Amino acid sequence: MEIEHLVERLNAADKNSRLDALRELAQKYKAGEIKQPPFVDNVNNHIHTTYSFSPYSPTKAVYMAWSSGLATAGIMDHDSVGGAEEFIEAGKIIGLPVTVGFECRVSVHGTSLEGKRINNPDQKSVAYLAMHGVPHQMIDETESFLAPYRAKRNERNRLMLDKLNKYLAPYEIKLDFDLDVLPLSEYASSGSVTERHLLYALSSAIAENDLHRYFLLGLFKAQLVKNFYVDAEEELPHISDFMSLAEKIGAVPAYPYLGDVGVSATGDKKTQTFEDSYLDELMEFLAKIGMRAVTYMPARNTMEQLKRVMSLCESYGFFQISGEDINSPFQKFICEKIETPEFEHLIESAWALIGHEIAAGQDLTNSMFSKKTMSSMPNLNDRIKQYAELARKQVL
Repeated sequence: MEIEHLVERLNAADKNSRLDALRELAQKYKAGEIKQPPFVDNVNNHIHTTYSFSPYSPTKAVYMAWSSGLATAGIMDHDSVGGAEEFIEAGKIIGLPVTVGFECRVSVHGTSLEGKRINNPDQKSVAYLAMHGVPHQMIDETESFLAPYRAKRNERNRLMLDKLNKYLAPYEIKLDFDLDVLPLSEYASSGSVTERHLLYALSSAIAENDLHRYFLLGLFKAQLVKNFYVDAEEELPHISDFMSLAEKIGAVPAYPYLGDVGVSATGDKKTQTFEDSYLDELMEFLAKIGMRAVTYMPARNTMEQLKRVMSLCESYGFFQISGEDINSPFQKFICEKIETPEFEHLIESAWALIGHEIAAGQDLTNSMFSKKTMSSMPNLNDRIKQYAELARKQVL
């Protein structure tokens, strides 16, 4: 019962309480009171926390990754690095190597992608991009970049809730943004508020059981958003601004491949076509603007899609990063496909990301994609090997 209570405290409202609970769990593990989790050579660089939308605080997310046997874990919140320092500290406490990143939507207006549906189900000319390997001394700089966009996003969130309330009026359901939505978020601590928060507030108004709420949320995300969605505009950095930030902070900008959706792995996306019909053109565009990596989720796509993406990544010299989009209690932290020979390179990439953060944390010019590094070591595979070796020497 004491261990169960400590695990519950990992999601406490106070960050220090969460970390203290993890320290107690770590001590119990060292004392043999908690069994060692079954280690698997598996990684996940795309874990959402309560700082965007997730059932897991940064501390709980690290514990879940550790207890699942992951070798490494990466935080990836929408429009926020508010949970990054807690995630890093939690990793140190439990002995799990971690990486830091964030995800945001960008505008591609004025580019060859304008007017296309890219990897965003809700709006054309808008793409999701991921920033991996944020050097830890640049977290505050990154937060300064993201904060104004979060504020603008909340203006749109209020407009969407107004539309949602009009849709719900015949059912005598009305939600209040400040009373029903904001308390579900970490907005006061630099977290973001997303469409999922609105839908979870609606789910909470209908269901009492937490798992039922998440089940309803998945249904609503797939079918209801179109009825209240308001196009994102001012909350979107232009893709050129995103790329400039990556260079400034020494991080690794990545394009998250979605691919045409048949059966949604996360249960919250309907059958829809995305970038597959013009994937060659997209890759050429990404290479042209200096994108460094492509991230994809092996459990989400077909083998045919994945082979095509991997082949194009090799052709254009893109660093390949894995990550299963964790934001629901129904999802596993482990992706079994990564343990197969076709995807073992993604494990090495995760270690290279850790090595990148270590090196860039000492000096940004030592980052994996700095001009100095690329000049002295132009071959990507050589860099991956060297940075992965650096990581393993430092943390194992």
